[in-house]
Amino acid sequence: MKQSDVHFYSEGCKLLGDLYLPDDYQAGQKRPAIVLCHGYSGIRSLILPDYAKFFTDAGYVALAFDYRGFNGSEGPKWRIQALEQIDDIRNAITYIQTRDEVDSENVGIWGTSNGGAHVVYAAGVDDRVKCAVGQVGYGDGYRLLMDIRSPAEREALLKQLADDRRQRALTGKGGAADTATLLASPQTQDFFKAGLEAMPELYCEIPWQSAEATMEYRPIDMAHKISPRALMLIGAEDDDLCKIDGYKAVFDAAGEPKRWLQYPIGHYQIYTPEWVDPSAKAAVEWFDQHLKH
Repeated sequence: MKQSDVHFYSEGCKLLGDLYLPDDYQAGQKRPAIVLCHGYSGIRSLILPDYAKFFTDAGYVALAFDYRGFNGSEGPKWRIQALEQIDDIRNAITYIQTRDEVDSENVGIWGTSNGGAHVVYAAGVDDRVKCAVGQVGYGDGYRLLMDIRSPAEREALLKQLADDRRQRALTGKGGAADTATLLASPQTQDFFKAGLEAMPELYCEIPWQSAEATMEYRPIDMAHKISPRALMLIGAEDDDLCKIDGYKAVFDAAGEPKRWLQYPIGHYQIYTPEWVDPSAKAAVEWFDQHLKH
C-alpha cells in the first residue's frame, strides 16, 4: 500500500493522519474509503496499519488518524471526551470525502476497543456512514469502568472522581492516571507493561475528568439509529475489559442489516497476527457487501 502523511482540522485542532492507497490505484479512480478509529489511549501507528493493509489490498482507500490531544494532534493533551472524539471521526469523514481518490458516497468506519464503541455512536448520528465495523468495544461507559472493579474499588473510583471534581472547582486543575490504572483489568495491565517497552510513545496519563465523562457515555443508545445502514460487531469471549455481554447488547439493539462474530480470545489477543487475519478479513467481507456496487 502507498502511505502519505495528511492532516485535517477538527473544531480548530489540527489532527494528524496517514492516508493509505491501494498499490494498484491509478489517478482519476474513485475508490470506496474506510476511516479507522483507534482505542482509548491508542495511537494511529499502533495496530491500525495492520488493518489498513487488509483494506487497501481489497481496493479501499484508508485513513488512520490520531484524536485531538494524542500523538502530535493538537488539543488538550490526553483528554478523552467521547463526543469530542466523535466530532473528530465525523471531521475525518468530511476530509476523506474531499479526496480526489475517494467515492464520497461510499464511506465506512472501522474501530477497535474505544473505537469499537465510537463507530456505533458515529454511525448513529452521521448517515454518511454507509457501513460500520467495530470490535472489542462496549455500549455503556459506566459499566466499562465499574465491571472491571471490585465493590471496594468502585467506591474508591467514585470517591476519586468526586475529589478530583472538587479540586478542579477550587484550583482549576485536576489529576490524572495512567491507562493501566484507569482501565484496571489484568489484560490491560499486561498489555501496557509489554507495549510500553516496545513503544514508549504509547504512555499517557488520562485526566480523571475523562474517566468521569466516559462513565456518562452510552453508545448503545445510538445503535438503533444505524439501520438501514450496515453494522458488524466482533466480540471477544474472554475479554476482561470490554465484556462481551455488554457489546452483544449493542448488537441486539441495532436493526438490520447486521452481523455478529465472536472469538475465544481476550481483549488484546485480537491484535496478534493469528486474530488480525480473520477479524480483518471478516471486516473486508462486510465492507465489500455494503460499499461496493
